[in-house]
Amino acid sequence: MAGPMPVSPLAPREGFPDLAPIAGVRFASAAAGVKYAGRNDVMLAKIAANSTIAGVFTRSATRAAPVLWCQECLEKKPEAASGFAILVNSGNANAFTGRSGRQDVETIAGAVADVTGVPLHHVYMASTGVIGEPLPAGRITAALTGLNAGLEPDGAAAAAKAIMTTDTFPKGSGADVRLAGDTVRISGFAKGSGMIEPDMGTMLGYIFTDANIPQPLLQSLLADTTDRSFNAITVDSDTSTSDTVMLIATGRSGPELSEDHRELPAFRSALLGVMQSLAHQIVRDGEGASKFVSVTVNGAVSDASAKTVAKAIGNSPLVKTALAGEDPNWGRIVMAIGKAGEPADRDRIAIRFGDIVVARDGWVAPDYTEAAGAAYMTRSEIDVTVDLGMGAGQARIWTCDLTHQYITINADYRS
Repeated sequence: MAGPMPVSPLAPREGFPDLAPIAGVRFASAAAGVKYAGRNDVMLAKIAANSTIAGVFTRSATRAAPVLWCQECLEKKPEAASGFAILVNSGNANAFTGRSGRQDVETIAGAVADVTGVPLHHVYMASTGVIGEPLPAGRITAALTGLNAGLEPDGAAAAAKAIMTTDTFPKGSGADVRLAGDTVRISGFAKGSGMIEPDMGTMLGYIFTDANIPQPLLQSLLADTTDRSFNAITVDSDTSTSDTVMLIATGRSGPELSEDHRELPAFRSALLGVMQSLAHQIVRDGEGASKFVSVTVNGAVSDASAKTVAKAIGNSPLVKTALAGEDPNWGRIVMAIGKAGEPADRDRIAIRFGDIVVARDGWVAPDYTEAAGAAYMTRSEIDVTVDLGMGAGQARIWTCDLTHQYITINADYRS
């Protein structure tokens, strides 16, 4: 691409947050020259012994070599006593690279294990960037000694920048929660801008906490909160080969949590807040985005049905281009509801833009005016609500508009 893109107009005004260090976690980043010149493109995280780790990954049938490696590592049920390492590169996805892709993963993981002293299958990896090009593994392994020497507790901001591709800003979020009189911290960062669809898009997310959580519960918490955060966003309906979200708990603060612990709901709520913040930031950095859009569907026959309808609306190119053009074309929303393949009755549907009732009982609302709808569409944050009138099912997803800039970015992606 010709040069760095201007920062998204939807980016958080306060910039990257001042994330509290998590006891037992250190970060480093470096310029390995994987693809980009003059910028850091590799990050290393080292996690202390007696920590637990969980992960969720893309369901794509063409998963990248690092994703398959991470899934295998988790299946081996790693021992918490040995600690972990995470190595991420940007600029090259190491996807659709055949046997050489797997060999590169094994080479890099082995080198990370040697440098950090972490067992081989406690090394987790991710790659993000161009698909189908060989990964220059030697450039990454050459940077490892310096990365290991540069590990520091407050390196999360630099690590978040190192994993960006078409992102225009690094994405971070944190929270504190009081559990049994102790302050438990949660800090995380993510990357993602395009190839984003529920089931995880070209996105990576790493969330760290000093909470004390056994691995099975950690995995359950991650799966639950991912469904209500990263799996509830879409930029362009394209599911990536590389999506990875990992949750690491170092066990340095608070009580040992269990399924029936009275403090677990407070931790789950704080974790969900961090993950939804990161997910929203990905949408706000959607390639070419100028509108942050919430789509809520109520009155469906089930929650799953509501989510399918919401995704049909959020992924419709016609809906998204109308939003970009600030056109309150509610007929396109009706179209998207109809094509979703879920139970719906035309004469029960109601549609709102914010507090404006646009349609009800299958027809335009008597008090609705085109001028009111057009004025609402000039906002940078838009809420679309649909009630199907069929049942109690409900869901919410977050998306963005589709502008000319999206085409420009992706037509020029590999140059």
